[in-house]
Amino acid sequence: MSGKDDIELEDDFTAEDAEDTAEAPVVEVAKTNLTKRRLIDNLLEERRLNKQLAEYDFDL
Repeated sequence: MSGKDDIELEDDFTAEDAEDTAEAPVVEVAKTNLTKRRLIDNLLEERRLNKQLAEYDFDL
């Protein structure tokens, strides 16, 4: 009967591994989304600064 108990333990161990791998892509997606958001924010900031520079009155 110890062989049957070992099989049940292995099944539980596999289920735990499946849960761990399911969490990893969520973290990667969050990092990717954050990276994209930062890139967009930087581009918008650059546009805003270029617009301010273009409109700046240098004759002050």
